[in-house]
Amino acid sequence: MGTLPKRKDIPPWVKAPEDLKDPEVLQVQTQLLEAMFGPAGSRIPYIEQVSKVMLELKVLESSDLTEIVVYGSYLYKLRARWMLQSMAEWHRQRQERGMLKLEDAMKALELGPWMK
Repeated sequence: MGTLPKRKDIPPWVKAPEDLKDPEVLQVQTQLLEAMFGPAGSRIPYIEQVSKVMLELKVLESSDLTEIVVYGSYLYKLRARWMLQSMAEWHRQRQERGMLKLEDAMKALELGPWMK
C-alpha cells in the first residue's frame, strides 16, 4: 500500500509518514463489526487510543468481509492486530453459541408426530 490513508484526523501518537507506510491488514466478517466496535464505530476512537494505532475500515465489495487496516509503530500494530483478531474470534464464537442455543430451543418447541 503505497498511498497514505484518506483519513484527515491522524491521531497524535501515529507518526506520519513512517507509521503510515506499512500497515497491518486483517479481514473480519462484516456482521461482527458492530459487536466489536459498537454502533456506528463508536468504540473505534477508544480502541485507537488504548492501542496507540490508527484504524481504517474498508468494506470489500465482493464478499461479506471488511478489511481493518492498522497503522502505527511496528509493535503497536502487531499487538493491535492480535487484539482485533481475538475480539473477532470471541464475538464469532459467541454468536455461534447463541445460534446453537436458538436451534436447541426451536427443536424443543417442535411438535411431536402425535400432535400434528
